[in-house]
Amino acid sequence: MMSFVVFLVLVSVAATTAQNCVCNTMKWATCDGSPCECKITLADQVKQTLDCTKLIPKCFLMKAEMYRAKKGLSTRSAGKPTDHAFVDNDGIYDPDCEANGVFKAKQCNNSDTCWCVNSAGVRRTDKGGQDLKCDKLVETVWVQTQLKHTEGVNLNDEAKLKSAIVRAIAERYSVDDKLVTEVKYDKDSRTILVDLKKGASNVDIATVGYYMEKDIKVLPLFYNDSKKFSPSVDSNNVTFENILVYYVDAEPPTFTMKRLTAGVVAVIVVVVLAIVAGLVVLFISRKREKSAMYQKAEQTRELDEMQKEQLTSS
Repeated sequence: MMSFVVFLVLVSVAATTAQNCVCNTMKWATCDGSPCECKITLADQVKQTLDCTKLIPKCFLMKAEMYRAKKGLSTRSAGKPTDHAFVDNDGIYDPDCEANGVFKAKQCNNSDTCWCVNSAGVRRTDKGGQDLKCDKLVETVWVQTQLKHTEGVNLNDEAKLKSAIVRAIAERYSVDDKLVTEVKYDKDSRTILVDLKKGASNVDIATVGYYMEKDIKVLPLFYNDSKKFSPSVDSNNVTFENILVYYVDAEPPTFTMKRLTAGVVAVIVVVVLAIVAGLVVLFISRKREKSAMYQKAEQTRELDEMQKEQLTSS
């Protein structure tokens, strides 16, 4: 009887241990063993051991997502991330990662066409051949997310909103709240701008931005995916309908005009037109000022001549 009780206790402990052996920061991971070890499949016969006490590096996430897409497994439920400071025309691809999850500076996507990326994995050069040189991995030092909240939310107190955003990011993504350097709100467009800056920290802010993007695009990467990124302001949870992510590097990208896509050229054309329009307005304004000054000078000259004539007459 005693042996049977001990057996039940052991089975119960084993079951509890198995239930607790999960990767809270990556729902696609498979975990087992004692101590618990979690791995994620990146390719056929390739499994990567994960540190589930922190966010999983973006390079591993993208690679796992590509593998799952090829196998017909669930991946994303919304569009690809293409809205960045400079346009990411490639979207998601199958990246080459270093052993620690950092993107390799040169990416080729299993083809003869290669390009250089930043530490967020976003292309920052023209595409070239296998002989393309990428001397270093340029670091992304600033990530700005543009969040558009749903209608019907009253956010009149900007100080409370900023506090709620900072707290939600720090708690959900387990990062220092000092990474959030700015939060601005435009009520008319329902847009909240959130700046994440790396500073002296070792946090991969691009990965934080990627987790936020997945949260808001209805594909949380956490094991408990029933929760979403939803800051609480005056006991009201703020939900979002869209997010744009912009990456700013320590060095500017090196795209050339001849290889820019229609979308990028369109952006440049709009900017040029805006500059031209601004110059036209400035020109007209100055012309009017000069005309007014000329008219004033003419009036003054005519007044002086009248006064001289009066003096001569007298």
